[in-house]
Amino acid sequence: MWDKTFWTDAAERSIKTFAQTAVALIAVVAPVAGMDLLEVNWIPVLAVAFIAAVISVLTSIASSFVGKKDSASLVQ
Repeated sequence: MWDKTFWTDAAERSIKTFAQTAVALIAVVAPVAGMDLLEVNWIPVLAVAFIAAVISVLTSIASSFVGKKDSASLVQ
């Protein structure tokens, strides 16, 4: 868990999770509220995406105790 490969994998996963969460929130909330991208309240979107990214890192850390020790993946 304390090597570069693990943290590279974990960072990649958390960045992807952040982006996916932000896009999903915008895609669901904006059309329902009748907003376009300039009208989106970005603070809650970024806050939820950040929380999802933190959870992703914590999941990677927890996974390091199950799979290979140098991987952030649960199945590798």
